[in-house]
Amino acid sequence: MKEIELKLQGKIKRLTNKTFKFDERVRDGWFSAVYFLKTREIVKEFRSDNIVTMQFFQKEHAVLCGTDEVIALLHTFADEPEKLEIYSLKDGDKISPFETVLTITGPYQNFGYLEGIIDGILARRTSVATNVYNVVKAAALSGVQKPVIFMGDRDDHFMMQAGDGYAAFIGGSTAQATHAMNEWWGKQGMGTMPHALIQLFDGDVVAAAKAYHAKYPDDDLIVLVDYNNDCITDALKVAREFGDKLKAVRVDTSRTMIDQYFIRHPEVLGTFDPRGVNPPLIFALREALDREGFEHVKIVVSGGFNEQRIIEFEKQGVPVDMYGVGSSLLKVHIGFTGDNVLLNGKHQAKAGRRYRPNPRLEKVEYTPQ
Repeated sequence: MKEIELKLQGKIKRLTNKTFKFDERVRDGWFSAVYFLKTREIVKEFRSDNIVTMQFFQKEHAVLCGTDEVIALLHTFADEPEKLEIYSLKDGDKISPFETVLTITGPYQNFGYLEGIIDGILARRTSVATNVYNVVKAAALSGVQKPVIFMGDRDDHFMMQAGDGYAAFIGGSTAQATHAMNEWWGKQGMGTMPHALIQLFDGDVVAAAKAYHAKYPDDDLIVLVDYNNDCITDALKVAREFGDKLKAVRVDTSRTMIDQYFIRHPEVLGTFDPRGVNPPLIFALREALDREGFEHVKIVVSGGFNEQRIIEFEKQGVPVDMYGVGSSLLKVHIGFTGDNVLLNGKHQAKAGRRYRPNPRLEKVEYTPQ
């Protein structure tokens, strides 16, 4: 059973290294800035009896993610982790600028070298979770929550997928493109066909869809219809062929292309940008499907979507049923800072920093990893 299931059932409070599978070289300082490693050695020799409180914050309104991972990191690699006093918020908590999200109290030499790694974990996980949260929120502006598929597999190094997928889950995405993205939260990847499948059938969308359906008859049939840059024509072809078996069509037109619909109907041009996936194209697609009795066929859009673009679609009431979003969700724009703010229980911090107690923090119990 996945740890996330145990957590959701209340049997454990935090995910552990059984989920995260840290690189053992963390213990050797391989991923820590060298000045932290040098400081550790100096403190061991000259200030080993001091107790510090390290405090972490960021400067945006955000959805916090990465706390379970950070706590597992501390419990795995800190010296005498059972003696550290850790207080933390939880993954999924909404946080404010400068709000303290985590404090660690103990001998500096036991955990201080992990500071930069902790900042990085919180920065990436919180950025992705916040990006997804904002996109999911945007996709509900019409009054109906449209699902958001997390399609970030091609936008970053593949080793990032498990953590990014978990952060996307915390942010509200329940459909993701790869199995790796789902690893930490216990689901499987979803998807149907890429352009490559249609290419292998000489551009014949119907033939590609038939092969897909024959091989995966239990899957919801969602057909990509922009390969020939004629979305409406190809959508009607597959709808006529499959009828009720067709669940949805996906439009992924490049932002440098103008669909053939507008070439056939130049009279509609002149008041909008006709490139890529645009509202008039989707309105026309919905009308064409409905006119032939295919009201059940949903429309999925992808290709360069971000929060602002989804807001524009939703405000116009564009008949989209699902959004596929990729690169915009992986922008790391929220940075965390760790500061030593107390020394032996008394204020001692760099100018401009001070201890900021937060009553929302919960004490973390030590969990052997």
